[in-house]
Amino acid sequence: MRRHTPVLLREVLEALAIRADGRYVDATFGRGGHTAALLERLNAQGRVVALDRDPEALRAGRERFAGEARLTLRASPFSRLAALIAEMGLAGRIDGVLLDLGVSSPQLDDAARGFSFAQDGPLDMRMDPATGPSAADFLARAPEHELARVIREYGEEKFAKRIARDIVAARREGPLTRTGQLAELVARAVKTREHGKHPATRTFQAIRIHVNDELGELQAALDGCLEVLAPGGRLAAISFHSLEDGIVKRFMQKHSQDDPVFAGLPQVPPQARAKLRRVGRAIHPSDEEIAANPRARSSVLRVAERVAA
Repeated sequence: MRRHTPVLLREVLEALAIRADGRYVDATFGRGGHTAALLERLNAQGRVVALDRDPEALRAGRERFAGEARLTLRASPFSRLAALIAEMGLAGRIDGVLLDLGVSSPQLDDAARGFSFAQDGPLDMRMDPATGPSAADFLARAPEHELARVIREYGEEKFAKRIARDIVAARREGPLTRTGQLAELVARAVKTREHGKHPATRTFQAIRIHVNDELGELQAALDGCLEVLAPGGRLAAISFHSLEDGIVKRFMQKHSQDDPVFAGLPQVPPQARAKLRRVGRAIHPSDEEIAANPRARSSVLRVAERVAA
């Protein structure tokens, strides 16, 4: 299993404009790379709240950061960000939030989690294996048109209809329960190959996004950031594909301008004023980072700052 390396680490730390005594949320803890770097820059008064819904990530984090009083590690999807921060009495008092989206290297490398087509394992794909239906459950029950929609919309796969048809035909013969089964089926259905990509890449991405409601979770988390950030607090979001990045980009654009309903009027009520200020342009990894960590290749970082109401 390869070592997990946090993506765009230097750029994230710069984007968050860290104060030594500040309060920060790592809403996608993973293996704690970004959290560790945040803690290194905080003094005894600083604090990090970290969230993850993957029990393996939480177990590893509690072991790695045992005795770290400045860190609060919670088992939670990041869609509950606002509620958790409110429970702590910190709503509107957070100096920075990091969202590092998608699946982590340890999740991909563990065949038992079922995220990867590169090695055979149970067809699970859940971030929290104890919650909700697995990928195998979805493939067993979804009608053909729903399979095609998910694969087309979330995987941006042009052979979605063919893949969905073949899944339905295959499950008549027996259940699809292994990643190897699905990868082979998709490889037969996809007739033109993208250079450097396994033909099952888009389908596995689509099913994973659906099973974990990743886009719905992301929208809820972004909305929550508006509630938890203090004026001047920063939101830094790292995306790895166009669907995520589009949601982040549109969210920052929408909330960095006044409600257009009030355009041209002499006064704009506080609730209709811009809530964010975009900070710089989209940030991409350097060639050096990509060479050292190929997972960073498709990453993009966007940054915004909360403005006073």
